Amino acid sequence: MSQAKPFDISKRVVWEAYKRVKANQGACGVDGQSISDFEERLEDNLYKIWNRMSSGSYHPPAVRCVEIPKEDGGKRLLGIPTVADRIAQMVVKMSLEPKVEPCFHPDSYGYRPKKSAKQALGTARERCWRYDWVLDIDIKGFFDNLDHGLLMKAVEKHTDSKWERLYIERWLRAPLEKEDGTQEERHKGTPQGGVISPLLANLFLHYAFDQWMSRNYPDNPFERYADDSVIHCRSEAEAKELKERIGARMAECKLELHPEKTKVVYCKDGNRKGTYPEEKFDFLGYTFRPRESKNFRGQYFVSFSPAVSNKAAKNMRKTIRRWRIHVHSGSAIGDIAQRINPIVKGWILYYGQYYRSALYPTLKQLDRYLIRWAKRKYKSLRTCRGGVWEWLKGIAEREPELFAHWQTGYRLAAGR
Repeated sequence: MSQAKPFDISKRVVWEAYKRVKANQGACGVDGQSISDFEERLEDNLYKIWNRMSSGSYHPPAVRCVEIPKEDGGKRLLGIPTVADRIAQMVVKMSLEPKVEPCFHPDSYGYRPKKSAKQALGTARERCWRYDWVLDIDIKGFFDNLDHGLLMKAVEKHTDSKWERLYIERWLRAPLEKEDGTQEERHKGTPQGGVISPLLANLFLHYAFDQWMSRNYPDNPFERYADDSVIHCRSEAEAKELKERIGARMAECKLELHPEKTKVVYCKDGNRKGTYPEEKFDFLGYTFRPRESKNFRGQYFVSFSPAVSNKAAKNMRKTIRRWRIHVHSGSAIGDIAQRINPIVKGWILYYGQYYRSALYPTLKQLDRYLIRWAKRKYKSLRTCRGGVWEWLKGIAEREPELFAHWQTGYRLAAGR
């Protein structure tokens, strides 16, 4: 290796990183450059990334900071690197991930190859049937408060690559650029939105939480998706003790449990007697709580099970309203279906996994907008009381595959 290029990074790896970043798309960073802009001088831009990373002279630009309002009135900071920086981060991720991935806990599900939120939900559902109590933990501002020194210790434990360590340190220190153009230095945290951030978050929590739990509480299984975790307990006393111990553990790692969002939950069902102030919790867009179910014999019983959360349903309804389907009277119904079906199908595939009927009120709102669209488009339907619903129902019966939500077992019916 020459002194001019002390780091052995191949051009092919940079090319592969670019393809992955392109597939993920994403917004512009501080330079305002989109992926299509980057591609106008693709060969030159990729060469610059390779040349600077190989020579050790690559310095990441500031990360564009976008504030996203939260329902509790707070704000979540989303950091958006430039396209070139996302490619550089992907180069390091592709090199580091194979080294750390085999070490990760089997019940860590977030942002990992061959792991998914659906798997975490399914495992949590089954364990809630076996364990009476859950400790639902929330780490306050995890991505904003992650300690750089502790993180670099974890990185160094898994790689002796000087260039991986060098660039990870530089990304951790890269300033945030606010919407008014001012820049803020960072001494802790890793921006949500960065390509490398989920891997670094998993690595940090592997030592801060996963291994600590396996070592100290091997009989309390858990599911963790990034910084969102639920732990299964046999008793209320065990859950409360664990809450105190995890709080102390997070303090050792310079983190804090959210005092309101971290709670002990009773997984009440038809066989579990008594009541408790908390008998439900949210996890990955689902609400787990007591629900009426039917067994294979057709008998009804109460099960502690998940269904789409009110928060997720509310966000879907907001999206439906933003589509403003009813004002597109110049569009054919097939055009509308083609435009919205990929999103609706994604909702159904994810939120319809358990208790699909909980999705039906949201899907019915979609049909109400189609009714409004039909009344604008076809004057003859405006004065037909109930007739417009029958018209839409007729289309659904003739072309049940036209809209994704018509294929779910959901039945279109008149309503207000």
